[in-house]
Amino acid sequence: MVSASQVVLTATERVTLGIPAAAAIAEEATNRGAKRVFILASSFLNRQTDEIRKIEAALGDRHAATHDGIQPHAPRGDVLTAANRAREAGADLVVTVGGGSVTDAGKILLICLKHNITSVAQFDDYRVRVEEDGTVISPVFDGPDVRAICVPTTLSGGEFNPLSGATDESIKQKQPYTQRDMVPVCVVLDPAITVHTPEWLWLSTGVRSVDHATETLASFLSNDFCDGIADSALRLLADGLPRVKADPTDLDARLKCQIGAWQSMIPIIGGVPMGASHAIGHVLGGTCDVPHGYTSCVMSPYVQAFNASVNGERQKRISACLGDASRPASELLDALIRGLGMPRTLKDVGVREDQLQLVSEYTLEDIWGRTNPRTIATPSDVMGILRTAMG
Repeated sequence: MVSASQVVLTATERVTLGIPAAAAIAEEATNRGAKRVFILASSFLNRQTDEIRKIEAALGDRHAATHDGIQPHAPRGDVLTAANRAREAGADLVVTVGGGSVTDAGKILLICLKHNITSVAQFDDYRVRVEEDGTVISPVFDGPDVRAICVPTTLSGGEFNPLSGATDESIKQKQPYTQRDMVPVCVVLDPAITVHTPEWLWLSTGVRSVDHATETLASFLSNDFCDGIADSALRLLADGLPRVKADPTDLDARLKCQIGAWQSMIPIIGGVPMGASHAIGHVLGGTCDVPHGYTSCVMSPYVQAFNASVNGERQKRISACLGDASRPASELLDALIRGLGMPRTLKDVGVREDQLQLVSEYTLEDIWGRTNPRTIATPSDVMGILRTAMG
C-alpha cells in the first residue's frame, strides 16, 4: 500500500552557486527594479572586513542603508531596531549577509514592515504558539510587500525556510514566526565570503544541518523524496566538513557544505517535522544562550540513541551515509562531531543543572516537541535525555 504525503514548496525563486555575492546581489536588485536596498549585515563582516563595502559599491545608487547589531538568537528588540532602520530608509528590497540570527531577523523584519510593527509587544500577534495539548497555532496574516535576498555565511540553512525564530527577552524563550513569503526571493551561496566565518561557527552550524538530515532520515513522517534529499545532504556534509577543517581555503568543500545545508532544509520546508534534537535545541538557544550549532553538536547523538529502540531500522540509513551501516548512528555522529573538535555535552556548552527543568518544560511548547519518533509527552521524558547529555 502506498502511503500518501505531500511536499510543500516555498516562494524562493533563485539560488546562485559560487557567484560572488556582490555581483549576484547587484544583478538581482537590477532585475527587480529595486531603488532602496537595505543591507542587514553581521557586525563582524560590516566592521572588520570589506565584504559589505563591495556589496554597497556594486549596488551603487540603489544602496539605501546598512545596519548591523543583531545578537545571537535574534532578540525581538534587535529585530525591531533593524525594522525601524529599514522603514526609515524606505527599503524596497532587503539583503541579509551573515549567520542564522541575521537571516531570521531579516525575514521577521519584512513582517514588521508590512504590518507596521513598532513595539515588541506587537510581535505576539504574529508568533506561532503551541497549546498544552500539543496543538500548533499558526497565525494567518498577509505576506510582505518587500522581499529579501539572503547571503548566508554559516550552515544552519534557515535562509531556505519561511520559519524564523526571535527571542522574547523577557522570558528568555525563542519563538517561531512563519509566512510563506518571508522566505528570501533569492539565496546567494558564495563560498568565498564564508572564509571570514570563525571555524567553530562554520563547523557547528554544519552539524546543525547534519541534524536536519538525520532527523529526517529518522522520522516516520518522511517519504522517499525527502529521504533521498536528506541522504545526499548528509553525505555532502560528512565529506565537506572535515575537508574544510583540514583546509579552510578549500572553496569546493565549502560549496559542498552549502549545498548539503540547502538539501538538508528541503524536507523540513517540505513538511517533515523534526524531533527532540531540534525541539530541545531551540530551547537551549533561547533560554540557555547556547550557540545555534552547538545545540545539535550536543543533542543529536543523544537523541538518536534515545530513539533507537523505536526507529533502529531507519537509523541504519544514517549509519550508511556516515560510512558504516553496521554501527549505531549515535556512535558515528559522535565520532564525526568529535573529529570536528565540537562540544559533546551540555556541561561543555555551559548549561547548568538548575536550568534543566525549565528546558524540559519549554521543549514541550516547541513546535517539534511532540513529533519525535519516540513519544515525548511530559517534561520528565525530556529530562531523561537532558540528564544523559549533561556528561
